[in-house]
Amino acid sequence: MPIKNRFAELLPEITEWRRDIHAHPELLFDTHRTSALVEERLREFGADEIVTGIGRTGVVGVIKGKSDSSGKVIGLRADMDALPIFEATGVEYASTVEGKMHACGHDGHTAMLLGAAKYLAETRNFDGTCVVIFQPAEEGGGGGKEMVDDGMMERFGIQEVYGMHNMPGLPLGEFAIRPGAFFAAADQFEIHVEGKGGHAAKPHETIDTTLVAAHIVIALQSIASRNVDPLHPVVVSTCTFRTESEAHNVIPQHVLLKGTVRSHDAGVRDLAEENLKALAESTAAAFGATARVDFQRGYPVMVNSDEQTAFAADVAAKVTGKETQEVPPIMGGEDFAYMLESRPGAYILVGNGDTAAVHHPEYNFDDNAIPAGCSWWAEIIESRMPTA
Repeated sequence: MPIKNRFAELLPEITEWRRDIHAHPELLFDTHRTSALVEERLREFGADEIVTGIGRTGVVGVIKGKSDSSGKVIGLRADMDALPIFEATGVEYASTVEGKMHACGHDGHTAMLLGAAKYLAETRNFDGTCVVIFQPAEEGGGGGKEMVDDGMMERFGIQEVYGMHNMPGLPLGEFAIRPGAFFAAADQFEIHVEGKGGHAAKPHETIDTTLVAAHIVIALQSIASRNVDPLHPVVVSTCTFRTESEAHNVIPQHVLLKGTVRSHDAGVRDLAEENLKALAESTAAAFGATARVDFQRGYPVMVNSDEQTAFAADVAAKVTGKETQEVPPIMGGEDFAYMLESRPGAYILVGNGDTAAVHHPEYNFDDNAIPAGCSWWAEIIESRMPTA
């Protein structure tokens, strides 16, 4: 089953949707225009049911097959939100909103799922029910959790759920996946270092918070190198080092550190949090300062179900005519994890070719990946719920 001819025919239309979404990026739950566009398209396609406002601004569409003797209900999910980044692509359909852009390809994900929904509503060549899920706030807002907490799975009777993300560096239109832990738990921390400020010419009369904070940053690297089994991946990154003064001759009273912890194992996640707090507090105390740690748990580990992963990989191989790659674990976070905690399913990557990395101001989704992505969505439904 190669790429479906219908998606080659629909490519100009789907591309137009994608570029319209790209030109009008919206952040987190503020996806009102994008959600309205999705709702309008689903009505045009003749979806059997459309529900808005799930997970605040999420949209869910229901498409019934020619029959329902199987009783199966499968969910397909795409994310809709953009990022607070100044776009530098120079394309004619670039962001019209300063400081916001689709730098992760969610515009492409939404357009591909809309394309698949149009095809499935036209053909209905499956035995069961397809639920298309358009989610806000993947980029840090936890929109997937909000939709699950709103009872989406129970309300629509979803039994399995599948997601997809584009992947720069992976050949255009090819697929990659892995069973088990795939994307990392994504936690964040703030460390408030309090000392004794003063004149830089009299450091002996101060407790130098800049020095203390620098030692904390170095000490935190021992979590990965000395506290955690080398066979279990963990990343501890301090990304912000902010003092209360910008003067060249002032030792600040307070320093703020911010960063992230990524892990693939619940035990490692607990250990990293515990050791981060202990290292920060004890290092500060050694210099006569104090450190207050605020550790916030974010998205959990995203775990692909074995059976559904094997099925998703087989479908991808049918679409491309090539074996689906198995890739190493990824340390990025993904809130599709909440949906996979609620139901079995799988998340796959589709190649975006040789482009800038996601979250880069020059990134752009390659529209030529659309037929492969749409075909995978559609074939998930037709193969998982075949007609008699």
